[in-house]
Amino acid sequence: MTKICKKAWVTGRVQGVWFRGSTQLKAVQLGVSGYAYNLPDGRVEVVMCGDSQAVNTLEAWLSKGPPMADVQHIEVSEIPWEDYHEFGVR
Repeated sequence: MTKICKKAWVTGRVQGVWFRGSTQLKAVQLGVSGYAYNLPDGRVEVVMCGDSQAVNTLEAWLSKGPPMADVQHIEVSEIPWEDYHEFGVR
């Protein structure tokens, strides 16, 4: 099992549509830790750490998001490993 961390910036109608809460539920389901945070510019920043397959699955889910979201773009980069103990909403 390879452990990785990625940071994603999700653009579109992603605030006020339960994007962070839905992301948290999906992350917990997958065993991924990290956080989701509303940025002042309207994007959501997501840090996701865990097994590479689970992180990649969450990344794919972010490209659609919850039903009320309208994801226009997602930018993702790998970041150094950090041991988050849970997935939080900030």
